[in-house]
Amino acid sequence: MTRSSVFGALGLALVLAGMTGCSSKKTAIYEHENFDDSGTYSRSFQVSEAGSCEAARRALLSQGYIITSSGPNQIAGNKSFQQNNENHLQISFSVTCAPDSSDEQRSTVFANALQDRYALKKSNTSASLGVGILGSVSMPIGSSDDSMVKVASETVTAPQFYERYFALVESYLPKPKKVSKKVEEPAPKAEKPAPDLGLPEQAAAAPATQAAPAPEPAPAADVPATEATPAPAVDDSQGSQPVAPPSEAAPIQVQQDAQPAEVTPPSL
Repeated sequence: MTRSSVFGALGLALVLAGMTGCSSKKTAIYEHENFDDSGTYSRSFQVSEAGSCEAARRALLSQGYIITSSGPNQIAGNKSFQQNNENHLQISFSVTCAPDSSDEQRSTVFANALQDRYALKKSNTSASLGVGILGSVSMPIGSSDDSMVKVASETVTAPQFYERYFALVESYLPKPKKVSKKVEEPAPKAEKPAPDLGLPEQAAAAPATQAAPAPEPAPAADVPATEATPAPAVDDSQGSQPVAPPSEAAPIQVQQDAQPAEVTPPSL
């Protein structure tokens, strides 16, 4: 194989490789959108729609964001960063709160952050100066103007960025109110009933409001002497008792009357 044929083969290979490279297309950026439920840009909270949006607003304010618009279910704010003298960065935050259809006390917060990059651009301008005395004489005057131009805009996709934000939102959620428990006075203890000993109940005497005057004693009637005094009542509470037999009677002794002494007549 001669040298010319070798160079010819190499040239043909390069041409084919160039044609192949030109024919291949780059993957479009929207092909990376899977629309899967990753939970990066949303978080659910056990509060109402108004409570979650208020917590999201306070979280942005605590980090130096300027709230540009605020509503019952949508909040927008931005924050600027100066990287160096010629580059400027701005993050725009957009938050939307949606209530849960199954529970009024539960809502979902959707957050999206957009970063815009600005660069300092210089532009040269020229002007002409006319002098009336000398006629129309124009003199070029050079000047330069500095301005910030947006050079890039991109959505923040870092999961850690949104995790930190949602954690801060959770700390600002309204806390449940504590129900104060009233101290109840202890109920008076019920008196224990007296033990039942099998005795008949005694009716409690009701206290009299006023003491009744004592009745005057009736005059005692003349009791005849012959009338016997009534015997005292015998206490039969102890029941009948056996009676001891009487002891043997002692023998009756008869005493004789003493005879009168004889009287001696006096002597004459």
